[in-house]
Amino acid sequence: MKYISQSPTDLNFVQNPYPFYQTLRDMGQMVWWDDYSMPCVSHYETVNAVLRDRRFGREMPDDLKPVIPARLKPFYDIESHSMLELDPPRHTRLRSLVLRAFTSRRIKELGPDIEAISHGLIDGFRGENVELLEAYAQKIPVIIICRLLGVPEAMADQLLIWSNAMVTMYQAKKTGDDEDAAVKAAKEFAAFMRKYIEIKRKSPADDLITHLIKAEEDGEKLSTDELITTCILLLNAGHEATVHSMGNGIKALLTHGDITRALTRENIDTCVEEIFHYDPPLHIFTRIAREDIGIFGETIKRGQMVACLLASANRDPAAYGDPDVFNPLRPIKANTAFGGGLHFCVGAPLARLELRIALPILFDRCGTITLAHTRYSNKYHFHGLERLDVSLHGS
Repeated sequence: MKYISQSPTDLNFVQNPYPFYQTLRDMGQMVWWDDYSMPCVSHYETVNAVLRDRRFGREMPDDLKPVIPARLKPFYDIESHSMLELDPPRHTRLRSLVLRAFTSRRIKELGPDIEAISHGLIDGFRGENVELLEAYAQKIPVIIICRLLGVPEAMADQLLIWSNAMVTMYQAKKTGDDEDAAVKAAKEFAAFMRKYIEIKRKSPADDLITHLIKAEEDGEKLSTDELITTCILLLNAGHEATVHSMGNGIKALLTHGDITRALTRENIDTCVEEIFHYDPPLHIFTRIAREDIGIFGETIKRGQMVACLLASANRDPAAYGDPDVFNPLRPIKANTAFGGGLHFCVGAPLARLELRIALPILFDRCGTITLAHTRYSNKYHFHGLERLDVSLHGS
């Protein structure tokens, strides 16, 4: 196996990781990334193969699990109930319960809400210069998640604070202070959700928390801790990915091609899919070998983590013509932005719906939009903007 070094916090890499991904693909099917101390796969076929190979999972074998420091235990106690971090049969049970409540009908019914929120936020823009992440992209998904869960929208800003603190734990540049902030946020977020679960037990409503409680009471034995973690996961994972996707998508549209044609009713689905293909919000998703595995001419030992480079797979020229070109009219082909296999993102339909509605409204209402300043955050393995400053020139 070939070896390569590349700091995931290097500023040039953070702004544009795609040349590095091309180097990885040129080096072979599996390459050892020194900075992560793990092998990685970067081609469309290899990434999809690992994501779907049942010999790989998300849970470390019990005898190989690292010791969690006591100060971080509150954070990892929540993680221990996350379907994102579990294998069957627990993963199967949790995912089926969420999908029972997170139905296509329920998601479709959120369309008018997304439309109204989008218009309301644009009505609140002040002046020609707007920072679109804070004013638009961050607010839509968190308000929608609040409505979906059935928690007060007045809590949206606080939920964002907790979410941002917790997801820092997955970033390459995290510090001890970041860890402390994540633990504090985990405690407070869990306490808030525990309170609201009790409220919904006493006063059921047509919301996700109530439906998950009902599934528990129907004999599925979903614990309160599992309910808390599932609600936190839906906010953290769903919100973070949608914000980055919307920001990256607006940037791509402003710097490439005919926006008006891209955002027509006929083309909106292909445009949104191209956003997820071209510059996705999550760049790495790991798998753990459940046994010694022979794959791609290499032997992966039991307990070894393997990095699936989702964004690299989306830029593989063996799978896509002109993959480095943003083409909002590109015919739809399955991409890896939402993962694959057992852990394919349950929130993908909602993320797609939010972009399909919010982007055309933004560009229709705001007339000519000029990109003023943009820069990617040093949050790898997430990939999203820290600011999206634009100038509006009338509708």
